[in-house]
Amino acid sequence: MEISGIISAIVIGLIIGVLGRLVVPGRQHVGVLWTIVVGIVAALLGSAIAAGFGVADTKGPDWIEWFIQIALAGVGIAALDRSRARR
Repeated sequence: MEISGIISAIVIGLIIGVLGRLVVPGRQHVGVLWTIVVGIVAALLGSAIAAGFGVADTKGPDWIEWFIQIALAGVGIAALDRSRARR
């Protein structure tokens, strides 16, 4: 992954974190900064997974890659919320 890919994954990660939070039902007790961090991590991991499956570079929008990233962000937000609820 090139540096431009990493920078775009970080910028998209901001949006992915918010979308991942919208996917999880109910109220989450996760702050804005943690949502951004989860979104960035999900964007980077999702890009790597999509590249591994060979669906990262398609003609037009990369819908499958975005779906993977949003799903990972949703799982990350749910896991973080659950870990914070136990405290």
